[in-house]
Amino acid sequence: MIYLDNAATSFPKPEETINAVLHFLTETGGNPGRGGHPLAIDAARVVFETRERLTKFINGKDSERLIFTQNGTESLNVAILGLLEAGDHVVTTGLEHNSVMRPLDFLMKTRNVKVSIAGCSSNGELNIESLKKSIKKKTKAVIVNHGSNVIGAVQSLKAVREAAGDKILIVDACQTIGNIPVDVQREDIDIVCFSCHKALFGIQGLGAIYMREGIDVLPLRFGGTGSNSEFTRQPDALPDKYESGTPNTPAIAALSGGLTFIEKTGADEIRKKKRTLTKRIVKGLRAITGVHIYGEPERDDQLPIILVNIEGCQPSDVGYECNRAGICVRVGLHCSPLAHKTIGTFPAGAIRISPGYFTGERETDRLIEVFSTFAER
Repeated sequence: MIYLDNAATSFPKPEETINAVLHFLTETGGNPGRGGHPLAIDAARVVFETRERLTKFINGKDSERLIFTQNGTESLNVAILGLLEAGDHVVTTGLEHNSVMRPLDFLMKTRNVKVSIAGCSSNGELNIESLKKSIKKKTKAVIVNHGSNVIGAVQSLKAVREAAGDKILIVDACQTIGNIPVDVQREDIDIVCFSCHKALFGIQGLGAIYMREGIDVLPLRFGGTGSNSEFTRQPDALPDKYESGTPNTPAIAALSGGLTFIEKTGADEIRKKKRTLTKRIVKGLRAITGVHIYGEPERDDQLPIILVNIEGCQPSDVGYECNRAGICVRVGLHCSPLAHKTIGTFPAGAIRISPGYFTGERETDRLIEVFSTFAER
């Protein structure tokens, strides 16, 4: 099996990730904050230490403002549903994932929230002038996909921040975290949302949101936190305010292992290998007549994502042939119909190829061979 769907989730996981979650499941196993016995205390330590490390990874100031969630989608829902009120205006872009667009659609219908969409080119580049023109006096927030899960284009957060001015900036970093440096202080990000099972090498079921000091949103969930249990009101202290219910501590332990792998291997080295593999695939595909590559995946400032179609072929048919050859790619709309409309691949979608650190050159060559054979038919 050749796995080229790392934009969905990274696979295989490094030994550090596997060992960390295995150790938790076999040696720790307690419920953090739900007891004073050694196993509960050990579990709480895993959560605390991983929160500290992840905050440092994004250069956050205060680890208590880093909230663990179920996934990147929940993080974005916390930010969007918790921040926007009746009659608010928000600006987003033509490349957003449904984890942004569906909450906004809900708020348009239930809270009369107004939404403006800044234009993007078919290559996935945000039009900064369009963004500036979309911002109004009453605009409350600007929501930007830092790196597209569809076409791999990465936006300049510096340019976005300058255009947004004093508006609250919410960044979807689900694809860029671990692939592109994300620095909440340098980029002046108010809220950053991301998942932890992609380029951070964690396992599925964990996301995070970091909110700068001064930002306060309504919680999405209410309930037990292991703190202030004598009161029925939700705690105001962070991170408990937003972390009701038993956390996914095995996934938090796995994230700690993923961060260890990144530290040992070097983030730059990981990025370099992914870029090399991406360029190798693009070079091979460009030599095949009938293969259309969207965007500019060879650029060093892009994500390791290649979006393609074969002339005269449905993406689903190409995906079927890849399955038969034992190659895992993703076809369709990638939960981002708005992005595909921007790119020009709606409604059929396209084939997304996303190599990872553990992808081998022979595997990329096999992919090119399969595409070449299919295109010749």
